[in-house]
Amino acid sequence: MASMYFNALEFIIDPSKWAREQIDEDFLKIAEKFGAMRSVIRVPDLDPIYKIAVFASKQDHCLVELLHAWQDKRLPVDITCVISNHYRDPNAHVMRFLDRNQIPYHFLNTTAVNKREEEILSLVQDTDFLVLARYMQILSGNFLKSYGRVIINIHHGLLPSFKGGNPSRQAFDCGVKMIGATTHFVTEELDAGPIIEQMVERVSHRDNLQSFVQRSENLERQCLFKAIKYYCELRVLPYQENKTVVF
Repeated sequence: MASMYFNALEFIIDPSKWAREQIDEDFLKIAEKFGAMRSVIRVPDLDPIYKIAVFASKQDHCLVELLHAWQDKRLPVDITCVISNHYRDPNAHVMRFLDRNQIPYHFLNTTAVNKREEEILSLVQDTDFLVLARYMQILSGNFLKSYGRVIINIHHGLLPSFKGGNPSRQAFDCGVKMIGATTHFVTEELDAGPIIEQMVERVSHRDNLQSFVQRSENLERQCLFKAIKYYCELRVLPYQENKTVVF
């Protein structure tokens, strides 16, 4: 395998001396000169922030973390809507938060034979990427192709171990000494996309299944937030089929 070189630069510019359009042209010339596979430029003060839609099922912890991070301006995104296959009472904390901040909530009741993917696509066409914040539905290959942009998922287990449903139970039954959470890009293969971030915590024989789940939820919140922040800051570079470089 040939050697690969990855580079990330961060610098301050004077827009009056270096126009935004010229920046792209100049870096494109550099990329072509050195045969770079990819070159991405982002100027936070000049470029529009990323628009995202957040998907969630019954569990709220990851969704709440993202909403509060957005409210506190710790997450540089515009949340266009929240999509869920789970009904929430209008008086629930999440619903009141969304209502106060004028973020639409779309409840789409899915079934095994109807994932409502055409409707979902119509709701997310104006987004830059999607976030699955414990959305317990598998998006089809047709959906991924039709959307054609990045989708980031949080898995409540330490991949590549414990794929699929109920990873906390799987880990508990195996008697592991470390549990974790994994944020990754979504691909057609379940829980197999390139990993962006992972977080772990030690457990012991004193833990039970409930404490496994509670510890996992704490990790999930942090892991998903960090991964989205890294991605928005252009610190995540996918390469090959299933790898990333994270600066």
